[in-house]
Amino acid sequence: MTARSDVTAQTDTARTCLTVVLAAGEGTRMRSSRPKVLHPLAGRTLLAHVLAAVATVGGRVAVVIGPDAEPVAAAVRAIAPEADVFVQAERRGTAHAVLAARAALARGADDVLVVFADNPLIRPETYAQLRAPLAAGAAVSVLGFRPPDPSGYGRLVTDGDDLVAIREEKDASPAERAIGLCNGGVMGLAGAQALALLDAVTDHNAKREFYLTDVVALARAAGRRAVVTEAADATEVLGVNTQGQLAEVGAVLQRRLRAAALDAGVCMAAPDTVHLSFDTRLGRDVMVEPYVVFGPGVTVAEGATIRAFSHLEGACVGPGAIVGPYARLRPGAVLERDVHVGNFVEVKASTVEAGAKANHLAYIGDARVGAGANVGAGTITCNYDGAAKHRTDIGAGAFIGSNSSLVAPVTIGDGAYVGSGSVITADVPPDGLAIARGRQVVKEGWVAGRGKAARKKPGSAT
Repeated sequence: MTARSDVTAQTDTARTCLTVVLAAGEGTRMRSSRPKVLHPLAGRTLLAHVLAAVATVGGRVAVVIGPDAEPVAAAVRAIAPEADVFVQAERRGTAHAVLAARAALARGADDVLVVFADNPLIRPETYAQLRAPLAAGAAVSVLGFRPPDPSGYGRLVTDGDDLVAIREEKDASPAERAIGLCNGGVMGLAGAQALALLDAVTDHNAKREFYLTDVVALARAAGRRAVVTEAADATEVLGVNTQGQLAEVGAVLQRRLRAAALDAGVCMAAPDTVHLSFDTRLGRDVMVEPYVVFGPGVTVAEGATIRAFSHLEGACVGPGAIVGPYARLRPGAVLERDVHVGNFVEVKASTVEAGAKANHLAYIGDARVGAGANVGAGTITCNYDGAAKHRTDIGAGAFIGSNSSLVAPVTIGDGAYVGSGSVITADVPPDGLAIARGRQVVKEGWVAGRGKAARKKPGSAT
């Protein structure tokens, strides 16, 4: 038997925990100049997903990075400033990597979790379940899973409730290869024995590396128990070593996020075409049409509609608002109740107040659009002078005619009217009319006269 993920017993909250996050892999198979663990997934990095999950476990965190990995160290400091960072100067196996955090291990903890920064799908509750056998006296708790096809994975050999061995496929007998329970890599160690077990690992193998999996045999040899905690969902243990695997893991995460949104009362006409971020917040009765992308930091209130092919990031959409199709909301965009932002409209660092409309082909940047105002097609808030950004303030009920340029800093008063095609460089008072364009001149018969004058004689130069 194995300790399954439906175990109801909770880890004693009084127990202390140290989580060692291994982030020292080179990631050469990613074929990228970016460190593997800093690749993005649903709005944050692989590393950030893992650090967020282990933060719910509580206790101390130590992150082991490779040499010359300052970008990773900087990311750790930004995400989890309280975490300790250690460098594995030489890459000599997983046990060697854990021992790079010896100083953190020596400080002691009831439980030690060893997790991997390229396993972003493991849920916080799974980490908690991994600790439960340690509280019951086990020395080692290994995360297991049952993939549809176990080929290529190490098998977990059990005897009743005990884990006997972790057998790599190349070393497994035919009977062991038939085992469907596989090694997920993540492991829990009893804190009192952790350093002794890790120090006992040798490099007596073909690669001359120190393997974390050896602690199972070492624990049993010392008369201590090793057990398996089985993940309820095999996709949890999916790791990332290639761009293809990153895409696969991303697809799993998107399915989770969409399912949660649908369960919360969001309506999606074509869920598989909608991309969500880890922190996307969609209210009840929000309608999301096909091919919408939600970047990080988006909140959409109940009853709003996000139409097809729109892109939102760092934006807040109010109740009943309509966005798109083909709209772009950039960071700092705030749309209040019943706002309409239509096709090919871009809003950045601006508040569009209740009931205002910008139905097509407009740019609203660093601005306030007052309640009930109308922004006509082709309107641009000219917010950047080449050196600094400036604000535009459009009053409540104002009407901005089509193809107008509002050169910031400028204020359009409540109820004011800007004539189409105007370039506004000065404030417009409330209820005033501003027209700033060249006067139309009509010259009758000009085309015919021009054509006659331009007629060339045969053989003349062109």
